[in-house]
Parts: sequence; structure tokens; C-alpha cells
Amino acid sequence: MNEYTLIALSVLLITSVLASKLSDRFGVPALLIFLILGMVLGSDGLGGINFDDPALAQSVGVVALVLILFSGGLDTDWQTVRPVFKHGLWLSTLGVFMTAVVVGGCAHLFLGLSPLEGLLLGAIVSSTDAAAVFSILRSKGVNLKGQLRPLLELESGSNDPMAIFLTIGLIQLLTEPGSSLATLLLLFVGQFFIGGLVGYGMGRGFVLLVNRIKLGYEGLYPVLTLGLMLFTYGFATAIGGNGFLAVYLAALVAGSSDFIHKRSLLRFHDGLAWLMQITMFLTLGLLVFPTRLLPIVGSGLLIAGCLIFVARPLAVFLTLLPTRFSWREKAYLSWVGLRGAVPIVLATYPLLAGLPQADLIFNVIFFVVLTSVLLQGVTVSRMAHWFQVAAPMPRRPVYPLEYNPVSGMQGGLKEVIIPIDSHLVGRTIVEIGFPRDFLIILIARGDKFVIPSGGTVLEGDDHLLALADAAALAQAEAKITAHYESK
Repeated sequence: MNEYTLIALSVLLITSVLASKLSDRFGVPALLIFLILGMVLGSDGLGGINFDDPALAQSVGVVALVLILFSGGLDTDWQTVRPVFKHGLWLSTLGVFMTAVVVGGCAHLFLGLSPLEGLLLGAIVSSTDAAAVFSILRSKGVNLKGQLRPLLELESGSNDPMAIFLTIGLIQLLTEPGSSLATLLLLFVGQFFIGGLVGYGMGRGFVLLVNRIKLGYEGLYPVLTLGLMLFTYGFATAIGGNGFLAVYLAALVAGSSDFIHKRSLLRFHDGLAWLMQITMFLTLGLLVFPTRLLPIVGSGLLIAGCLIFVARPLAVFLTLLPTRFSWREKAYLSWVGLRGAVPIVLATYPLLAGLPQADLIFNVIFFVVLTSVLLQGVTVSRMAHWFQVAAPMPRRPVYPLEYNPVSGMQGGLKEVIIPIDSHLVGRTIVEIGFPRDFLIILIARGDKFVIPSGGTVLEGDDHLLALADAAALAQAEAKITAHYESK
């Protein structure tokens, strides 16, 4: 690798980062920008880069997905997603299967694929990518009411393993005629049981090891967590488990606990996930030949229409039938089921397996993803208002200090908010009588920060940053809630 290659790579990365600003400004998903940039640089585009290596693209995609899943799981607040865990689990398993079946039927009908080939296409395109949804909503200053956001977050992080399993299982049925559905069912149970067991164990081990190893250099902790993450995927896959599920579950378990350098590690893995997304999307964009998409525009639109307007809504409404979600919330969940990079990565599996219709499946999948991003991605914010599920984006102060927990520390840095119409408004801290172990160290008030004392008068929407253990935090929150409810 010479200096000119490094310059080209640096320009490519910088261009991708700057192009992502379009996502914030115009509400266009970053996924679409990176894919288009890859297509422009490809052999059919201005760059003229001839890249036709599905095996390399798949390898890049798998590594990127592992890193992205780990970052997403680590940043997921378990207390937030816990109330919707059951609903998210059904959406990420039964919902994915129902989507695959309906789209598979459409593929059999409109593309002339065999039932198994159609089901394979449906399985490949069955998983969603909510990260694009949240980035658009955040750029537009829109939040979601109720439990929509945690449900979308949990579903998008946990439905990839099911789609991957279905894809691999169906390819096995197509390439090994002697295989049976019973074998596939046993494979399903084994993969998810082993993957779940390894993921939970590694998540607990992650926290234990990071807190007790006491490394001499802070910079080694990201290296350690990266190694643990890759080991989790490799070990789970080697013993017959679902490595993607293991990685996501390990990150979810670890993220629900406090560990040393947590904030810095979250930032490291978030940055690494963005690098992997850019790399993966550019690679997949290079892999596709735009001229090959033109002949399948008609059939691609039919499959995309089936997915967006039939399969996804049917899966959401039937899966969430016994829940208390309103029809508006279910309709919005149906609409924001964006397809991302996972379907394109999975579309390389039939290519490597040598299936007769692999090229058709890949091109249709790529076209469906582009259609989904263009149609659904640019209307995410507008549809949230139309279905009346939008809410103002909550204020999240960026505090001018950091807290890194150490082993032996019973509590941590916690944030509590004083409601605008609370009876605590206008009272001093010493009058309220918070627990002795609830030490308020900073108050975020609008765009300013207040260093508190006993005589500091609280105002509505004050964000209190306090050092506290679980018991003191619970007592403080109970005092705030009691005053608020007594009004």
C-alpha cells in the first residue's frame, strides 16, 4: 500500500463523513448516501473501480455487522426496553418469519421462483434497520410517544439473527435435497439456545473481567473489549450457536451493568460502528452494477410494494394483536420497517452457494432496499406527525465532566429531572431533604450549569446530576414522584 492509496482512502472516508451531513439536513438516511457513493465509484460509475468479489464483500459485511450489533447492544438501556422485551422478541422472530413467508409468496408469484427460492428471498429481506430511523428523527428534533422507540430499538437489534438463520437454513435445503424441515427446526433450536447461553455468559464475564483486570493503560480497555466481542462471535459460531445473537445479547447484558471506563468505551465502539457502516455500505455499493438493476425495475417494485404495504403491516398487526398498542402506533411501526445493509449482505450468500437464481435474487434485494430507503426513509418524520405519534425531543444536557466507575464503588453518577409543575419547584435543596447518600454535584438549567449548595432553589426542568447508590436514588426519585403526584 503506497501513499497514494492512503490518500485515496482518507479522501473516501472524509467524503463519506461530510456526505452524512446531508442526512441531518435533508432527512436522507446515511445508508443511501454511502451506497450511492459506492455505486458512483464502481465500474458502472465515475470511479471505474472494478469490484466483483461477493466473498470479500460478505466477509466485510459479517465483521461489520458483529461490530455494529455489539455497539447497539452496549448502548441499549435495558430498563427502557424491558417493558417491551416480550413484544420485541415476537416481532424479531415470528414477525420476521411472517414477513419472509408473505414476501416469499410474492416472489414465487411475480418472479417465477420456486417456493423455496421465493422464501429465501423473503428471508433475506425480512430484517429491519431502525438506526436509520432514529438518525432521521434526531436530525428533525422528533421523538416518539410511549414505548415505540424502545420497541423499534429492540426489534432492529434482535431481528438480524433470525433473518440470518432462515437464510442459511433455506440455502441448506436448496443445496442439500436430503435435508428436512425437522433438521432445520433442530438447527434453529440449537443455534438460538447455544447463542443465547454464550451471549449471556460472555456478557457477565465481560463486566467481571473489565472491572477486575486493572490494566495500567486506559487505551488497552478498548482492545480488550474488541477481543472479547470477536471471541464471543467466533466461539458461539464454532460450537453451533448463532454468533450474531451471542454478540448482541452479550452487549445488552454488559450494557445494563456499570463497568470501568464505560462512557469512553461506548464512544469507542460507537465510532468503530460508524467506520464499519461506512466501510460496509461502500463495499456493497461497489459490488452492485447499476446497469443490471434496470431490467428488474418492474419486478423489483412489485416485491418492494409487497414488502412495504402487505408483509410488514401484516406481521406487525398480527404479532402485536394482543398488546395495548393503538392502531396508529402499529401503523407507524409498519411504515418504519426500513431495510438496511443486512439484506444486501445476506444476498451474497446465494451467490457464494452457486444457486441458479442467485444473481436475480441479489439484484432484486438491492433494488428493494433502495426503494425502501427512498420511500420510507425520507418520510419517517412526516409520518410520525401524520400518525400522531411524534413527541418533542427530550433535552439531553452534555455535562462538562466525566465519571468513570471503579471497582468497589457501590453507586454511580445518576441524572434525575424535576418536572416543570412539581411541588419541588421554588424550594431549596436543604428544604427538600434528599437522602444523605444522594450528593447533587451539578444542575443543568437550560443552556447553563449551576454548582449547587444547600440554598440553591430548584426550578422546573432542572436536570440534577448526583452521585448515589441504588437505594439513595430510589429514595430521591420517590420523593420527587410523591411531591409531583400530590399536586
